[in-house]
Amino acid sequence: MLRKVAIVAALSLAAFAAQAQAQTPRKGGTIRFTAPYGSSFASLDIHSTNRTQDEIWAKAIHRQLYNWDSVANKPVPELATSVTASPDGKVHTFKLRQDAYFHHGRQMTADDVIYTFTRMMSPKVAYPGSRYARGIKGALAYQKGEAKEIAGLKKIDDFTLEMTFDEKTDPGFGFMNSYLSIYPADEAEKDSFQSKPIGLGPYKFVEYVPGSRMVGERWEKFYKPGKPYADRIVIAIMGEAAARDVAFRNKEIDASVLGPAQYVAYKADAALSKNLLEVAEVFTRNMGMNPTFKPFADKRVRQAINHAIDTDLIIKRLVKDKAFRATSWLPASSPAYDDTLKPYAYDPEKAKALLKEAGYADGFEFEWTTSANESWGQPIVEAVIPMLAKVNIKVKVKPVEGTVLSEVVRKGEYQAYIWSNTTGPDPYEALKCFHSKTPQSQCNYVLYNNPAVDKLLDEANATDDQAKRIGLLKQVNKILLDDAPVWFFNYNKAVMAYQPWLHGLQANATELALQYYEDLWVDDSSPAK
Repeated sequence: MLRKVAIVAALSLAAFAAQAQAQTPRKGGTIRFTAPYGSSFASLDIHSTNRTQDEIWAKAIHRQLYNWDSVANKPVPELATSVTASPDGKVHTFKLRQDAYFHHGRQMTADDVIYTFTRMMSPKVAYPGSRYARGIKGALAYQKGEAKEIAGLKKIDDFTLEMTFDEKTDPGFGFMNSYLSIYPADEAEKDSFQSKPIGLGPYKFVEYVPGSRMVGERWEKFYKPGKPYADRIVIAIMGEAAARDVAFRNKEIDASVLGPAQYVAYKADAALSKNLLEVAEVFTRNMGMNPTFKPFADKRVRQAINHAIDTDLIIKRLVKDKAFRATSWLPASSPAYDDTLKPYAYDPEKAKALLKEAGYADGFEFEWTTSANESWGQPIVEAVIPMLAKVNIKVKVKPVEGTVLSEVVRKGEYQAYIWSNTTGPDPYEALKCFHSKTPQSQCNYVLYNNPAVDKLLDEANATDDQAKRIGLLKQVNKILLDDAPVWFFNYNKAVMAYQPWLHGLQANATELALQYYEDLWVDDSSPAK
């Protein structure tokens, strides 16, 4: 069923893209977008945060070596005109654009790219992007203070850069993330950069009002001729679904990511239902369990939790079917998804038996850290609590802000958490989070360690046979289902409502809220001139 959904979704996205391309863009006007995942931005230094909330503004101000092509469904070079790889896949040569200018007027060069990746591997700061940069030869030695520079970064000339990796790599999947945005080496260390970011994106920074909005205006030297179309972009911070709903219905914003309740209401509305974009995203919602908390170190306890929760009921009643049931880590849109896997059955008696085997017949109590997110946060936790109580497991809820959750998880300062994690588009990178050598601060949040999984992942990365690679990754995904390092909740179905005057939206399966604003435009019917 999930495979059929993925195929239908792909066809729908192709039709949506074709329709968008058939329209003639209009210059001018203001795009009014929203940042719906919290009440603030964590930082104006996009290197320091891995929150989608912050990537939303970063797509206006910054650019990376790669972007995600929603039509081709793959990463493509953005700040490079070409990328060539050596036969062994370890050495990549980037021919950089010569028409990319930072917002303070200086041309981007190879020095800025080298600076950015060197900063990413700072020995002093654990930047989230180091997860993708650490594979560069010498990056870990530099991070540990054992080298003065990263050996694998070599400037050939101002617009040619050579990157050498420790193993065969396709850098596009990692280097397309906003927290690997290229910074200007002459400005990024200044104190002013932290409050007035300078990037290569289609809009230059104008103002940021904490808790309210960020504003950008068209960068006239943007390297894509004729773009961006709009004069200004205003990104309103709206973490509350009700506030977004009111603003959208009052025509005060141009697009809104819908939560479960809104999804049902908008589908039932004859007018609003005409402008809904639905995408099966590569995100897996889950409850991560910290093995340093003794009960969670036992696989039987983790399996018991999966059996104790009536996941289908929660998806139907609370998520309003705006999701697909998870059957391990990789979602249905992943090339390594295994449609033969079955989810854990709701079986409280089996859960009790597993707990008894593990020595917890009388149960135990744990602290569950959660944000207020309506789709996978505190409302879900509150629904699960009575289900776990039936098998003698008690829960203490620890609510935190969305901006705090990621830091708590990365530092391991939790017994359990509930979160939505990226599980694509590259299945190897998604599963590499469960390699024992992947640090907790990067994405091995549950400190998973299984030698069999390590071996399979290493073999998958070493082979050039794509069919064999996918087969190995499916084996990893199957082992994860049995080991149950998390409660496998659901795969997200993202839905965006948009006003009839907004055009150029991309059906981005990596995260629908992340749009390339240079492609968006508003027609004359927009109330924001």
